[in-house]
Amino acid sequence: MNNKSLVIVVCSLKGGKFLNLHEKLKYISSYTSKLLRNKFGRGPESCFAATAAHFLVLQIRGFISPMEEVLLQEKHSIQVDFARTVVMKNVMAELKGVIQVSFDVEVKSFYHDWNFPNNTGVIIASLNSPLNQMEKSETFDFALLEAEVSRISCLVEKTPEEIFSFQISSKLFIVKREGILVPIEKALIEAGFRRELHFTKDELEKKYLHRHGRFDQVFKQEVSDIFVDWDFDEDNSLICFILK
Repeated sequence: MNNKSLVIVVCSLKGGKFLNLHEKLKYISSYTSKLLRNKFGRGPESCFAATAAHFLVLQIRGFISPMEEVLLQEKHSIQVDFARTVVMKNVMAELKGVIQVSFDVEVKSFYHDWNFPNNTGVIIASLNSPLNQMEKSETFDFALLEAEVSRISCLVEKTPEEIFSFQISSKLFIVKREGILVPIEKALIEAGFRRELHFTKDELEKKYLHRHGRFDQVFKQEVSDIFVDWDFDEDNSLICFILK
């Protein structure tokens, strides 16, 4: 984050602009939209922030540029995904500073993923401390969700060593998997094939999650989006479910 942006955020905090968590989330949503517009040349139609437990989630809609649309029509989704990943590294570096100053927390890592057919996406910040308490629905079976994610993971790679589920809002759930990389994947990462592995896993896991997962039955309502991203260095992954 540049010095000008940091000064603006700090001055806003001292001036009493952020009276509560809801207003801070609105500010981060607006800031992210402007940041994406500056970096990509076009901002999203909407950006909504939600938080619970150790996660801050930004839901993004309507964020495909005319150039990306042409590339996607010509079946060049890998090139679009790669270009976004490169720019998103810069976006998240700046967003990290704004989140840390605004909420007085440390950002441990970022995850992001896009659903090009739905023109949607998420940016997820993993925080060192929660901004508010997670309220789990008493009627929802979190163990069933974890079991279904574990089953799909086993079909694609292996059963996660640990798995945890989080309810961010009534329509947004996150499942974190720890210990999911198999030896051949670790060898590919060490050999410098991180990018190729990420693209392959992204396509394969999403295919299995959508086609073979029984998540509509688990949630007892339709799932509109499933996002997945990995932290290869820490050997973990986040799956984000957004319900209709």
